[in-house]
Amino acid sequence: MWKWVILVLVVMLGLLQYRLWFGEGGIQEFNDIQARADVLAGTTQTLKARNDRLAAEVVDLKTGLDAIEERARSDIGMVRKDEQFFWVPDVDASHGPAAETGVITP
Repeated sequence: MWKWVILVLVVMLGLLQYRLWFGEGGIQEFNDIQARADVLAGTTQTLKARNDRLAAEVVDLKTGLDAIEERARSDIGMVRKDEQFFWVPDVDASHGPAAETGVITP
């Protein structure tokens, strides 16, 4: 009699363990959800940093003329009246002293 009770309890324990590890809402599913949450947290952090940079740029563009001038220089190649711009074909401008603005002042 006790053999059957113990056998039934062991089988039930095995079924509960299987459900705990592999069933719906089990540890395997929890680990999968945790991995996806970690990936999304990394993506969220990257996007938050980008949004913070863009928000700072918006504030800078709204409050100061320096940011507007810098943007005009880099995007549309603006040159002020008191400056001289020298363009040399086939030369990479990213390695010179005027690499930041592309403008050389006299």
